[in-house]
Amino acid sequence: MDVPARPPKPIRTPCVQVCAVDGESGLCLGCYRTLNEIASWSALADERREAIMAELPSRRGRIPPGKLGLF
Repeated sequence: MDVPARPPKPIRTPCVQVCAVDGESGLCLGCYRTLNEIASWSALADERREAIMAELPSRRGRIPPGKLGLF
């Protein structure tokens, strides 16, 4: 008897549905990922995604505060 397949585990993402890339830093203004990271997110290994997630808070400082609505 076949066991029903489990649905795939959801992939954790930092996306906040604010998709605009800062030309100077190359980072998304919503999640601070690069376009390459965003495009390849679902194909990355869990460990690589977690490493990127750990870097995101420090990337915020690479974007001028005015572009983030902070003055």
